[in-house]
Amino acid sequence: MSYALAGYSYSNYATDLDARRYVTGYAFMIDNSLVSWKTTLQRIVALSSTEAFRKDDRATLDRKELFKNTLRKAAYAWKRINELRLNEQEAYKLRSFVDQAAFTDLHWGMFVPAIQGQGTDEQQQKWLPLAYRMQIIGCYAQTELGHGSNVQGLETTATFDPKTDEFVIHSPTLTSSKWWPGGLGKISTHAVAYARLIIGGEDHGVHGFIVQLRSLDDHLPLPGITIGDIGMKFGNAAYNTMDNGVLRFDHVRIPRNQMLMRVSQVTREGKYVRSNVPRQLVYGTMVNVRQKIVADASVALSRAVCIATRYSAVRRQFGSHNGGLETQVIDYKTQQARLFPLLASAYAFRFVGGWLKWLYMDVTERLQANDFSTLPEAHACTAGLKSLTTTATADGIEECRKLCGGHGYLCSSGLPELFAVYVPACTYEGDNIVLLLQVARHLVKTVSQLDSGNKPVGTTAYMARVEQLMQYHSNVEKAEDWLKPNVVLEAFEARAARMSVACAQNLSKFANPEQGKCFNLV
Repeated sequence: MSYALAGYSYSNYATDLDARRYVTGYAFMIDNSLVSWKTTLQRIVALSSTEAFRKDDRATLDRKELFKNTLRKAAYAWKRINELRLNEQEAYKLRSFVDQAAFTDLHWGMFVPAIQGQGTDEQQQKWLPLAYRMQIIGCYAQTELGHGSNVQGLETTATFDPKTDEFVIHSPTLTSSKWWPGGLGKISTHAVAYARLIIGGEDHGVHGFIVQLRSLDDHLPLPGITIGDIGMKFGNAAYNTMDNGVLRFDHVRIPRNQMLMRVSQVTREGKYVRSNVPRQLVYGTMVNVRQKIVADASVALSRAVCIATRYSAVRRQFGSHNGGLETQVIDYKTQQARLFPLLASAYAFRFVGGWLKWLYMDVTERLQANDFSTLPEAHACTAGLKSLTTTATADGIEECRKLCGGHGYLCSSGLPELFAVYVPACTYEGDNIVLLLQVARHLVKTVSQLDSGNKPVGTTAYMARVEQLMQYHSNVEKAEDWLKPNVVLEAFEARAARMSVACAQNLSKFANPEQGKCFNLV
């Protein structure tokens, strides 16, 4: 029997993606009955306290038991999703109660969106119903042992064989081994694997391919597939609940129609053709994934701040007079100065996560209409905010641990595991430093285009007032003035404009701009 969770139907899921059953008033239709969103949410939240989602014993489990525990929770969540006939957003909420890194994160978060964004209509019709019902379980096999951020440097090859109308997927070197994909080590039956497309000896760059990895009968690796788990990761439980894997291909053959061909196609004759679908559409998936990462940053930081705030309210230290109660730690100004900004950041990240979701929906609609005007800004915003929020959250969780004194170092506090499971976010989906360089490139390019008459839009619209901002001097007279959002915003705009212009001027001194910057990394 396949390890895919094929025992449950999920027919309503596909229609949810198109119909978006949410309507005004936070209500939706199920079996022609109007069920309030609030009532359904209460039913979902009530499940979080069931024995199936127990997590107080995680710190004492070994790797094997941790992994089995995750499988049990994921299977239970899937069963209840189908029993309650939850829609997309509700299912996402219920899966969050697993509260452990799991193969489902990559299946729903990367594998399915990759097919949605890069597959043709025919490919989506074939593969998505299987993925929605979890009759196949997928992962996202892009990162290799030798290349991560530099996607164009990937070494895995997909060579077209015109005699058999197949692609031959091969790992030619040790460093071409796929390394890190979550869900790959033990669970995934399929992968969206990225490889260099080779036709007649010509390299057409990196493309995505749907490759079956394991048998749906006995779950064993298929011929030519070498696959395994990469072992323990940082921390005790943390990401060790995920089966991050290694994958090597030895001349594995797949049908030609398993290359994701929404943007580029290979004909039966072996001709490489770009479709009428704009290549920029593939960036929609990236924007979507990064906006979810920003939203998750708020959740993670909120949990840490909640723990540290409760501890600070309960813990008493010093200040006792005549045998009375000691002072609550939260009343100390130094504790407040460290804790309250993190609380504010958690709220801010939630708001900006909501804004990024709107931005993603707006960009998606524009891309469908062949309007790419907002894509550069969307890319810069998601790259910058992913870097900023994940770095701040990882640092914030560690600060919350220290705010809890020695007790914060205990696994039972929840903070060590929270830090260990979150900190990879600073690396996956784009190394944070590399992403900041991409933002810098966008700002420098915006400055360089000012003289050409290209008017900045969106979050860089302030650059249109660059001359005024270069002469800006704050007229703040009272401390209370800094409580006015427009005063703070203008100060930041002036700072950003000056730094961007200065950077652009320094780069202009080089005959070859690439000599004066690290942008060649991106």
